[in-house]
Amino acid sequence: MTMTDDDLEFELELSELVSAEDFLDYFGIDYQPAVVQVNRLHILQRFHDYLGQLDELPDSVAAKRALYTDRLRMAYHDFLTSDARTEKVFRVFRMTEPRRVAVPLAELLEGHAHATRV
Repeated sequence: MTMTDDDLEFELELSELVSAEDFLDYFGIDYQPAVVQVNRLHILQRFHDYLGQLDELPDSVAAKRALYTDRLRMAYHDFLTSDARTEKVFRVFRMTEPRRVAVPLAELLEGHAHATRV
């Protein structure tokens, strides 16, 4: 598929967006600043995840823009009534109990000539 001038312009515009607020403004989504301030990274990651679930993107820029708007709106709405801990967007929130890792002291001392052998 060859990129058209419209495709290139859309990609350029997207590349200039740096914050959740930029994305929400660009796609014309009304938002509560307090919600975005607390969840900006989670919203953007969820948006990215929603786009990643798609098998393919539409060909036209208008259809892509509509799809991106819909997915960003979904991502934002996920955090209107929920929170980061409940939504578990990032791996750290999906972890269960901390894992214990045992490393024998002898292994730690290997390669350190100045360390006293145990």
